[in-house]
Amino acid sequence: MAEQITDQTINVIIAGVGGQGNVLASQIVAGAAVKEGLTVAVGETFGASQRGGSVMSHVRITRGREIGPLIPRGKADLVAALEPMECLRVLRVFGNKETRVIMNEHPNYPISVLQGSTAYPSLDDLKAEIGKLARLILSFAATDVARQAGSPVAANVVLTGALAGTGLLPITLDSYRRTITELFTDQAARELNLKAFDLGVREIRDLNKI
Repeated sequence: MAEQITDQTINVIIAGVGGQGNVLASQIVAGAAVKEGLTVAVGETFGASQRGGSVMSHVRITRGREIGPLIPRGKADLVAALEPMECLRVLRVFGNKETRVIMNEHPNYPISVLQGSTAYPSLDDLKAEIGKLARLILSFAATDVARQAGSPVAANVVLTGALAGTGLLPITLDSYRRTITELFTDQAARELNLKAFDLGVREIRDLNKI
């Protein structure tokens, strides 16, 4: 089982590209943390998100003291990445030798790759580079798992479930589930996202032998 992060301030970055649901994932993590009585600050940074540009959510979790919403460079404790290249990009700026990584292995190709003007690195090469920068990397095909839940769009919630399932954060699974239930008032959407979350928990526990 992954060792829980016990720092006074826990800095989490949720990284991806526009349309992958970073903001929703950060809302779930933040809402669940608040249910545990923790203090949370959330900040968002956007590239050309509507065109598939970088989107990064900062979630800072503390025990009772107020802090700014943006994580300083080199101070991320945990990166939950919806896309491999974005994971590496974020790690190079915000990571350190103790950073843990939870990553979706499914690539989201930029326009330059789709047009053939640039090449996208292999997953093995990306994981090797990420492994040089992080203490722990747990990666799996979250998008494929989301299809099992009913929609590949739910990969963000699958990844959130994986994050919860590691036990790295001092947040119970029940607090995540209650937050998801509150965020989705439509019954079908609620059931899909709860299923996606639980599949993510199961996937990471199978991967990490928790």
